[in-house]
Amino acid sequence: MKKVITYGSFDLFHKGHYRLLERAKALGDYLIVGVTTEHYDESRGKLNIIDPLMERIEHVKNTGFADEIIIEDHLGQKVEDIQKYDIDIFTVGSDWRGKFDYLKEYCQVVYLERTKGISSTMKRSKKYELIRLGIMGSGRIAKRFVMESKFVSGLNIEGVYNPHLASAKRFAEENQLAFYTDDLEEFYSKVNAVNISSPHGTHYEYAKMALERGLHVLCEKPMAMKKQLAEELFSLAKEHNCILMEAIKTAYIPGFIRLLSVAQSGVIGEIKDIEACFTRLTDSRLRELTDLKYGGSVTEFGSYTVLPIIKLFGPNYQKLSFDVIRDDNGLDTYAKIYFHYKDKFATSKTGLKVKSDGHLLISGTKGYIMVPAPWWKTKEFEICYEDFTKNEKVYTNFLGDGLRYELRDFVSAINGYGHDKFKLTSKESIAIAAIMEEFLNQRENVSD
Repeated sequence: MKKVITYGSFDLFHKGHYRLLERAKALGDYLIVGVTTEHYDESRGKLNIIDPLMERIEHVKNTGFADEIIIEDHLGQKVEDIQKYDIDIFTVGSDWRGKFDYLKEYCQVVYLERTKGISSTMKRSKKYELIRLGIMGSGRIAKRFVMESKFVSGLNIEGVYNPHLASAKRFAEENQLAFYTDDLEEFYSKVNAVNISSPHGTHYEYAKMALERGLHVLCEKPMAMKKQLAEELFSLAKEHNCILMEAIKTAYIPGFIRLLSVAQSGVIGEIKDIEACFTRLTDSRLRELTDLKYGGSVTEFGSYTVLPIIKLFGPNYQKLSFDVIRDDNGLDTYAKIYFHYKDKFATSKTGLKVKSDGHLLISGTKGYIMVPAPWWKTKEFEICYEDFTKNEKVYTNFLGDGLRYELRDFVSAINGYGHDKFKLTSKESIAIAAIMEEFLNQRENVSD
């Protein structure tokens, strides 16, 4: 008898799960299915599990494909189970290709082609919407986005849009997506949510079109370059009962949220100064340094460096001022934005051709908090005092590339079971758009 084993969360059970089990069963005579516990899922970086363990087991049982169901609850169990049950074939979806090659020492490893496209038409015990997400754009961030989506339950990336069809086709084939297109209407008709990972100048129009069609939107930063446009998008989202989120990933990661809580707790007294820096030496041929309208260091990194300032000091600054070093084409290669508030101030530093220490420093009347580079992926920070023997280091979790956190909150918001609106509010996104607008107006005036 040929024994086959596979594992999964099987959360919000859908057609893709059904087809995987069907094909796994066809590989042999006896199929063992391991269903992961919530705790183990969280420890391995899988977020947003909705259905309880027993319900997920019941879904697997009801397919009729599993001859035996076991529970996976710890690292290393796969090797143990393969030996314990005398397994001939280990199988899993092809989106994990290569991940489990180490098991070839113990049995045959088969990666099954994943189901391209999922369906919410299967009978479900809960009324959670299965998010059929389309990606707009097929560049660097889009590729990372697909990888991170595997760790978020209740979500499947269906297809990709790019006005350059060859790029869309290549991206869809590399990432095993159900469709690709250069037709906007076709794209919007095949999904119920979109991630906008296209160049900056397209964000507003793509988001507007999606919201008008009743689609949920997760838009890369900066979502809009003008305050009025950001306000319009949030108004449209409300009108069409859609979720609109700006994808500034730092806002959603656990370490940054904890950092803000500590800073606001009073342990360093009254906060008087914030310094946030993000620089990266960049190839002059890339979009960041060639897009004369929307390129430059501020539009590229400013959403990050402005975020902690707006979070801790609010949007009602008295004055903004700028110092800028420009490339020959007029784009800012290094820039400082100075925020002037009553009795306190802050500085944002961004750079594409100048390298600086990428730290976040929050200074108060009783001490300060230092977050080392890369602070936008907050993994640790130190609370520092006059008496350095009282200093305290805080370490927090940060999984993968960090995009899974914003994805988790996006899915949660759509299905109404999350309470994460505080992480990045519409007022804060609008405030960031207003800062972008003021900076770009000043840059344009200098160019003229």
